[in-house]
Amino acid sequence: MKLYFAPGACSLSPHIVLREAGVPVELERVDLAEGRIVSTGEAFRSVNPKGYVPALEVAPGDIVTEGAAIVQHIADSHPEAGLAPAAGTLERARVNEWLTFLSSELHKAFSPLFRPDNSEEVKAAAIERVASRLDHVESVLADGRSYLTGEQFTIADAYLFTLTNWTGPTGVGLGSRSKLIAYMDRVRQRPAVLAALEAEGLLQPAA
Repeated sequence: MKLYFAPGACSLSPHIVLREAGVPVELERVDLAEGRIVSTGEAFRSVNPKGYVPALEVAPGDIVTEGAAIVQHIADSHPEAGLAPAAGTLERARVNEWLTFLSSELHKAFSPLFRPDNSEEVKAAAIERVASRLDHVESVLADGRSYLTGEQFTIADAYLFTLTNWTGPTGVGLGSRSKLIAYMDRVRQRPAVLAALEAEGLLQPAA
């Protein structure tokens, strides 16, 4: 498989899931500002006409786009990894519920903060929306669960971890959300997550 990614972008989620599933993956970095594949200079729209990451080449000429679709495909193709419950179960519906919330509410809420031409008023409103979504996650984690749906790490956790990492560069911060802070630390220590972060150059150098 070949994953088209940009460091720290939402493509980090399927990157983590691929490593959690033990799937060998070739990484192709995309310069989103230039819209080109770094290694070849080829226009990225020739791979994904929508122009954004992630895109996963599952076989020559077969490209899957949209992060939520990609992570579900990986999980369903490798059920032994336990990254998503079986389709048709209530447990799977809970994972899909989180994927939808993260995509339509949290991910979308962050979008204005990555547009430098937006006014401070627009950015302040976006920060408020992000904060309210993070407050919801904090309230769910307050029941003592280790991950979003219980004690099992799933594809939804890979997505939440990726999005919550954006609270640093956008200035949103995690504030006093102690459960979410502990959750992020717990996920960050997973070997597959560390491997993905290292591969994308996102690990802080040792002091």
